Amino acid sequence: MKYSSKFQSVCQIDKRKWILVVVLVAVTHLFCQTLMLPYGNALHSLLSESNTQLSEKVSLLSKESSVVESTKVGEGFSGTLSSFDDVHMLAHRLKTVDNSDVSEDGEIDESVNEKDEVKPHSNHSVVKTMENDSDFVEDATIENDNLFDEMVDMDEETTMQKNNESKWDLSIEQVVKTTDELSADSDLDANRNTVLNDTKAANVTNSSSVEASNHLDNLPLVAIGEINFIRTTGNNSSTGNLTQLLPNNGNHSLVLSTVKKKMRCMLPPKTVTTISQMERLLVRHRARSRAMRPRWSSERDKEILAARLQIENAPLIRNDREIYAPAFRNMSMFKRSYELMERILRVYVYKEGEKPIFHQPIMKGLYASEGWFMKLMEGNNKFVVKDPRKAHLFYLPFSSRMLEHSLYVRNSHNRTNLRQYLKDYSEKIAAKYRFWNRTGGADHFLVACHDWAPYETRHHMEHCIKALCNADVTLGFKIGRDVSLAETYVRSARNPLRDLGGKPASQRKVLAFYAGNMHGYLRPILLEHWKDKDPDMEIFGPMPSGVASKMNYIQHMKSSKFCICPKGYEVNSPRVVEAIFYECVPVIISDNFVPPFFGVLNWDTFSLILAEKDIPNLKSILLSIPEKKYLDMQLAIRKVQRHFLWHAKPVKYDLFHMTLHSIWYNRVFQTKAR
Repeated sequence: MKYSSKFQSVCQIDKRKWILVVVLVAVTHLFCQTLMLPYGNALHSLLSESNTQLSEKVSLLSKESSVVESTKVGEGFSGTLSSFDDVHMLAHRLKTVDNSDVSEDGEIDESVNEKDEVKPHSNHSVVKTMENDSDFVEDATIENDNLFDEMVDMDEETTMQKNNESKWDLSIEQVVKTTDELSADSDLDANRNTVLNDTKAANVTNSSSVEASNHLDNLPLVAIGEINFIRTTGNNSSTGNLTQLLPNNGNHSLVLSTVKKKMRCMLPPKTVTTISQMERLLVRHRARSRAMRPRWSSERDKEILAARLQIENAPLIRNDREIYAPAFRNMSMFKRSYELMERILRVYVYKEGEKPIFHQPIMKGLYASEGWFMKLMEGNNKFVVKDPRKAHLFYLPFSSRMLEHSLYVRNSHNRTNLRQYLKDYSEKIAAKYRFWNRTGGADHFLVACHDWAPYETRHHMEHCIKALCNADVTLGFKIGRDVSLAETYVRSARNPLRDLGGKPASQRKVLAFYAGNMHGYLRPILLEHWKDKDPDMEIFGPMPSGVASKMNYIQHMKSSKFCICPKGYEVNSPRVVEAIFYECVPVIISDNFVPPFFGVLNWDTFSLILAEKDIPNLKSILLSIPEKKYLDMQLAIRKVQRHFLWHAKPVKYDLFHMTLHSIWYNRVFQTKAR
């Protein structure tokens, strides 16, 4: 009995030791698994999978690879996601934005863009295609680049990405899309819009699960926000998530988490700045310059300050033979400023920068404005000086379109390397020359028409004067300092004035006309209210490509009283200048858009600027305009048309001179004395 009790005591001690050993082994195992597994799901490898909700966060990073971290999910996914390859395949079908892409206001930036890759052709075929290019201003060519929202700095988080495919040896013509690519672009954009509409409709669901289709092919091409793969039991789902179920062999489901935020370009702006508010901002910024005070004085600053005094005290001029006085805010100040610009202004063009991003203009297509200005500025003997010490302004001659084409890694959803490239360039300029450091870049300017330019030039070029097509006051465009660049769609580089003009007012029988793709949130609303609803309102969707379609499009603009210019993905649209080109009164429908040359032109005299909320009342607004006022607007269109035209050799008051004058004019009112 004595030995039995001792034996039991020993056994109990040994049992405790064994339990302790087992516990230590288990803890060690869990610790090792935690270090090895990507998201700390070690516990799931020990527990029964039929009773556990396994959550895997799949992040499709837009960085060096698109590798999807996968974890064994058991028999519940057999036949659906049975291997890493399956998950990787699904990852390519579900495109998300990295959590590091955060906008300045702290919200997740979930805009996505897929650039159509430029296919190399022989020079002969490219030239032939370009000469036969007959596409009208079709948005598949124009605005399918504009899906990216502004993102926060990721310079320290992301390394520079280099495109493995060599694009540097492509000709300029190969950057401009051909007509054959339009149909593919249109199909892609149609798929995107379908997905976005479905997402918008599904976003109202809180925690209920929505059954997906039986095939992976029917998954949405664009999924915005953070995607979680959650294996649930029965009807369980994560509370507050929009679930999208995939078929499987058991009760387990693949759940797509809530779309946290739609793309900014697919939502109306949070705030709206009216034209009257913009005008008040312009007056305030004219009176109170926000430019950096120069570190040391310069003779050039004294000349600019003297010119400002003359402009502010310009002699009153009521009529002028050269320009149309009612179209200007203050014709007297404009005339005096223009005369002083021609007499005084000198510009230094930096020679630094390698082609094709620098010194290689695009003369045709949507981004032609930046190319034409670059060519005419660099070849100008009147304003350009070789000695930077004699310059009042310094030009950074880069092409935002070529920057995107040369450096952007397709499908990477990451533009950090584009901005880093310009940052390195500006630092190189600052290190080599003393002029940048004197004013912090305030006497430097750039001209960029690509919609990514506000992002690419933010921070490191923040004090520069920016002439931008994407002139959105909610995206950092500074009224009074920056310049709204006229976005011109040039069809023929040899003859940019081809098809200029339109029918007289008495022969314009169509009240309003619009045709184009359904980019953004606004255009579908326009078509919803007016497509096939009224014979006076010729509002169409995309028109087919081809010569006949192009001529039909042009003839519609030449024969219409008003041409509707709704925003696409961004606030700018080439239709504004195109309407002026064909002498059709532009009706601008784009909240927060700063019209070209806003600092000097009075747009009320030759255009209508309507709020987006006025679309349902569009016809009544147009009909309410008296005939006399319409005829005055039609006359003003013909008078101001000269300010929106490119010429092989610059002509007084043309688009080149108006752009340069706006840059000069803003610099005059932003210059501070030491």
